[in-house]
Amino acid sequence: MSTVVPAPSAAGVRAREVADLLRSRLDDPTRASAELPRRLAAAHDASPYLFEPQAVVRAASAAEVGALMVGAREAGVPLTLRGGGTSLAGQAGGAGVLVDVRTDWRHAEVLDDGRRIRLQPGLTIRQANARLARYGRRLGPDPASEAACTVGGMVANNSSGMTCGTTDNAYRTMESLRLVLPSGTVVDSAARDADDRLRAAEPDLHAGLLRLRDRVRATPGSRATIERLFAMKNTMGYGLNSLLDHDSPVEMLAHLMIGSEGTLGFVAEAVFRTVEIHQHAATGLLILPGLSAATDALPALLAAGARTAELLDAAALRVSQRDPDASPALRGLAVAGHAALLVEFAEDSAERLAATLADAQPVLDRLPAVTGTELTRDPRERAKLWHLRKGLYTAVAGARPPGTTALLEDVAVPMPRLTGTCDGLIRLFERHGYPDAVIFGHARDGNLHFMLTQSFDTPAEIDRYARFTDDMVDLVLAEGGTLKAEHGTGRAMAPFVRRQYGDELYDVMRELKRLCDPSGLLNPGVLLNEDPTVHLRQLKAVPTVDPELDACVECGYCEPVCPTADVTTTPRQRIVLQRQIALATAAGDEERRRELTTDYEYAAVDSCAADSLCVTACPVGIDTGAAMKRLRAERHSPRAQRTARGVARHWKGAVAGVRVGLNAAHAVPTPLTRAATGVIRSLGATELVPQWSADMPRAGGPRPEPRSAPDARAVFFAACIGSVFAAEDGASGGSAAAFLRLCELARVPVVVPAETAGLCCGTPWQSKGYPAGHREMAERTLAALWTASDKGRLPIVCDASSCTHGLSQLTAALAEEDRGRYAALRFVDSVTFTAEHLLPALPEPRRLGSLALHPTCSTVHLGGIDDLHTVARAVADTVTVPDSWGCCAFAGDRGLLHPEVTAGATAAQAAEVNKRDHDAYASCNRTCEMGMSRATGHSYRHVLEVLVEAIEPPA
Repeated sequence: MSTVVPAPSAAGVRAREVADLLRSRLDDPTRASAELPRRLAAAHDASPYLFEPQAVVRAASAAEVGALMVGAREAGVPLTLRGGGTSLAGQAGGAGVLVDVRTDWRHAEVLDDGRRIRLQPGLTIRQANARLARYGRRLGPDPASEAACTVGGMVANNSSGMTCGTTDNAYRTMESLRLVLPSGTVVDSAARDADDRLRAAEPDLHAGLLRLRDRVRATPGSRATIERLFAMKNTMGYGLNSLLDHDSPVEMLAHLMIGSEGTLGFVAEAVFRTVEIHQHAATGLLILPGLSAATDALPALLAAGARTAELLDAAALRVSQRDPDASPALRGLAVAGHAALLVEFAEDSAERLAATLADAQPVLDRLPAVTGTELTRDPRERAKLWHLRKGLYTAVAGARPPGTTALLEDVAVPMPRLTGTCDGLIRLFERHGYPDAVIFGHARDGNLHFMLTQSFDTPAEIDRYARFTDDMVDLVLAEGGTLKAEHGTGRAMAPFVRRQYGDELYDVMRELKRLCDPSGLLNPGVLLNEDPTVHLRQLKAVPTVDPELDACVECGYCEPVCPTADVTTTPRQRIVLQRQIALATAAGDEERRRELTTDYEYAAVDSCAADSLCVTACPVGIDTGAAMKRLRAERHSPRAQRTARGVARHWKGAVAGVRVGLNAAHAVPTPLTRAATGVIRSLGATELVPQWSADMPRAGGPRPEPRSAPDARAVFFAACIGSVFAAEDGASGGSAAAFLRLCELARVPVVVPAETAGLCCGTPWQSKGYPAGHREMAERTLAALWTASDKGRLPIVCDASSCTHGLSQLTAALAEEDRGRYAALRFVDSVTFTAEHLLPALPEPRRLGSLALHPTCSTVHLGGIDDLHTVARAVADTVTVPDSWGCCAFAGDRGLLHPEVTAGATAAQAAEVNKRDHDAYASCNRTCEMGMSRATGHSYRHVLEVLVEAIEPPA
């Protein structure tokens, strides 16, 4: 599977050349066959729709996007702009050319001390907010999908969220846009003469916008409809409020782009006004007798200062009761017709929060609450309450029957109609057979989300969904509401835009589309569609492929944390390709199955870093890294498994052999060694033999000598990676020596067991898919550490974060009946042990000015990020973790076997690190240090080595 084929990279490329390129690609069956896996992998999004694009291309500049638009028009193919693929209504896919506008679009520039920010469309909302956090600011929109949805998607769908309402959404906080029209014209609305430039470049569009503005303003009924609908959250159809809110065509156009779902143009850059982060908050879950009691309480709560009020119906409460974070009062509630409000008060100081809560207390006291109305300021308790609300999606989607789709819809109605709308939806769920559907939402905005599970495998199921949708549309419009509040129109609601707005305003929308995109090039069929059944077409099949993967809802939350996302495939793509292979197999289409599997082993299985960061982001808890390890195991022969087990039994000799080999290789000129390893790899050993490079470390020294201590406070298990690869400076003895020296300086005695030279954390076998070897090493290592730790009385400390994580997973390799035997063992990373037990007793270190820090994915899994920062701050006045931080993808040996993966994973953070000089560069795992050293050109060392040197500078 090839990587995404880029569009022509020269900014001045002519559209005719692009058109010829696209025609050649689309007319080449061989190329189309080779690119099938990439096209299908890129096509899947969070919606229930699926289109197979004819080509997937990557654009890196506004000029390239413009050339692609004009070239696609000349080639006669439609074009769809693709960002994060988190959209739920089918607006991120198309059957023509799919243009990746995420990968090369991640620049951010903070302006005016964080009060404004300039953003490209490829950053996620969370990544943008990370750049603003140090200023105490954030973007106004706060969608629940902020970890994965991109700025481009936020603009395209006019995102809002739980707290922003209609005042801080994308439309209201946008200051200026730089956009590309389908003609190729680039418009910068921030330019002083932007309107004059638009008139000169696009006279018909400029005049047409003035004409539509005057038409709408002169029609009282149209004005009244727009004002009524946009007083609520409303992303149905085009943002016609732009024609009332703004006078100049360029400002109308810029604001029409927001919520246009990629059908009018491409937003290459946007400047937003930001909002203040309220650092002090109090949160409570108020359980009330019923929906009417909850909605009746809203006006008083909002008047009392509540910034957030999230509604949960009885079905949502029953789901929440199963959550481990549910309070005893909620778990013990016999839910009948109850409802709840998750209420939060927030201010910029503790004093103001206290005053607000005091003023709100009488309102809280008057509520007919079933349980107490106490609010908590404890961050952990507040996080639990929010987890209940955000965990609804996980609970329902993760428990859905295999082969079904999780559908999350949203509507908005005027506040007085909220209760009636909820009651009506519940009746529709009962009538159409959706017993597990839940209602929740942003009650303060009259914005309801409802979630149901649906199969599209049979005509009867599709018909059931169609009948429900028709009835739901009738209900919401009868209540004076909008069919889309914040998720965008998409294909799901395109057939109903005319019904919501009426013929006159629908005609205005059609004219807007014609003015901007006269050829109908961009995202055809999305937002406006004359086919009354378009929402029932191109529905995605979801075959079962693996019990561990079948829960995937294809939401894309995993992609921003995946280190291979820009190089090969993402966790979502690894799963959807398996589904596509299953569909081809079931259909007996052997040619298609072969095309899809041709390069799957490399693009999905071998290149996966298997760091399992994806499970930390996945809303339904899927560990795609673990699944790839299982696939690696399945392809190993019984003989290979026996060999791996033998290596585990003789690990001491194996490590010694690697050390000898490394030193011998360094004695040979680099070109010769590189040539030799290249030949061996070409013979099929790409998963065993690394490509030699000049920066390969020499062999490390032996593991620490055994030591005993009657009053020991820990057992030290030195990672064997420090014995395989020498420390970056080649002389310090590495992280193991550093940890032991820190223990001596702090007068904290530790034990070093005698037999550890032949033991390992098991990660090499687990990662490569050798369960027999993993089990062999687990049995030997756990038995030795059980004895050394006095049956778990002493914690076991390891000096490499990935090895600490591997040790904590060793019991999973044992037989089921043996797993509880070592439950008392406690594994602690050396950084955490240092932060908790050594730092208070250490001499004052010589301080550095700045330190660039690279946390590892294992540190995330171990929950040790704060400890890593604590140790780093003990050494340096300024500790910098790049905003673009992510897993380096070195992954033990992936960076040696597939260096292109690590290069792609580290490119952005390396560029960010190298924007300034630092006094030191540190991480907490030897191979990750190697990866970051290679990427940045600076020597990364274990943070404990840096700490020792700061306490005892070298002579």
